[in-house]
Amino acid sequence: MKIIVTGASGFLGGTLCRALKGRGHEVTELNSKNCNLFEPKSLDAFSGTKYDRIYHLAAWTQAGDFCLKHPGEQWVNNQLINTHVLQWWSGYQPQAKLIFMGTSCAYAPDSGLREAEYMLGEPIDSLYTYAMTKRMLYQGARALSRQFGLRYLCAVPSTLYGPDYHTDGRQMHFIFDLIRKILRGQEFGDKVELWGNGHQAREIVHVDDFVRLLLALDETVENDIINIGAGEEFSIRHFAERISSIAGYNPLGIVYDETRYVGATSKCLDITKLRSLVGDPGFMPLDRGLLSVIEWFRESRAHAHAAGSAG
Repeated sequence: MKIIVTGASGFLGGTLCRALKGRGHEVTELNSKNCNLFEPKSLDAFSGTKYDRIYHLAAWTQAGDFCLKHPGEQWVNNQLINTHVLQWWSGYQPQAKLIFMGTSCAYAPDSGLREAEYMLGEPIDSLYTYAMTKRMLYQGARALSRQFGLRYLCAVPSTLYGPDYHTDGRQMHFIFDLIRKILRGQEFGDKVELWGNGHQAREIVHVDDFVRLLLALDETVENDIINIGAGEEFSIRHFAERISSIAGYNPLGIVYDETRYVGATSKCLDITKLRSLVGDPGFMPLDRGLLSVIEWFRESRAHAHAAGSAG
């Protein structure tokens, strides 16, 4: 198949593109350097090719408290990105199936985080604007599908983790920040300061599992929204203890700052629909997944030290 991917240079995008190429597909990789999706005609250069799939991963956001600090820019920038992709899909690529990312923060915090509740209630205030842009993307795909008979799949991921995460100065999702801090504490003997009381719970899915399940769903599911999560969550304290054990750090060196921003206190997707479609998702065991990231961090740091010494 001929496939075009927005956000191809991101953490998920890189893993997805490798998987697609590994299956023999012809992949066009778009990023902010070769396609500025803020611009209305940014996709015109690719209109001459008829694609079988459009994977839309691009989004203007970061982890941590970024959404809290940039709500206005998030609204404008993500609406521009999503509108231009939807316009191009319906106007120039109606034969293509659009596969795009939702967000777990679109769910109201008092909901059961089931797909039928994605558009119901009020998202958490600190993530409200980003959540609503993702709801608008979903509604845009539904509206275009109804009017023009287009095909789509909306995947709602929990927090993704794995090797090859971006380390370019942007804020990190909690699991990468935990690993980075604990490895630094181990190396320099420092205490590790974590935000909140450590009892806030999180769900994570290895990026390899997510991509595998996404590609499986693409083969059988159309015009639907599917949660892709682990179906279970753990406290920050549990994650910190497992990382410390794997990395060889004494967890007594961890302190919790309860005055800092923590976001939602719990967020675990209902994956009943996913299980009904794929059976046992076959998720990677937590310790094995954490080890893959720890080893990647250590290798990256070793390469950086070697490059610095050579310079």
